[in-house]
Amino acid sequence: MRSCLAIKHGVQPLQVPLEAPPGAPPRLPLGWGYLSLSHCADACLLGWSQQPIGVDLERSDRAIPSALALIHRFYRESEQIELRALQAEQLRRQVLDRWLLKEAAIKWQRGSLAQDLRFWEVSSTLDCARHHGLNLKVAAQLRSVKKWRLGIVVGEKKNLQDSLLCLA
Repeated sequence: MRSCLAIKHGVQPLQVPLEAPPGAPPRLPLGWGYLSLSHCADACLLGWSQQPIGVDLERSDRAIPSALALIHRFYRESEQIELRALQAEQLRRQVLDRWLLKEAAIKWQRGSLAQDLRFWEVSSTLDCARHHGLNLKVAAQLRSVKKWRLGIVVGEKKNLQDSLLCLA
């Protein structure tokens, strides 16, 4: 993380004032921007922006054996209706994409997966998400890089352009 941020800020890696207390998301002091971190079995993703950002990363071929149970438990009614109309690979891909954006939104919010997951709803166009408990709305974007799928969430769509991603 320090190496990626050092390049961005034009300093040596050890000069990056990264705060990473155990059990908490990494953060930077005021003026250094905002971070979000995600990892899966074979990759790590660091998102940086001048505004709060949330990122999530999964293998694009990740199996979702109980997609319908997952939908029923963690997706809002409008999402459930849309997803139940899909079959096989379309269903797996949509469940994965929406999960990526929900988890990225929770990281943007600095919330809790256990408490906030049921409140986040991803739009059918996958370009925004809304928290129904706190009346929050965020801009969202999905990207594919080699064998991974990335979800990125920021407060406003224009901030997606200014975000820096470092995948290793």
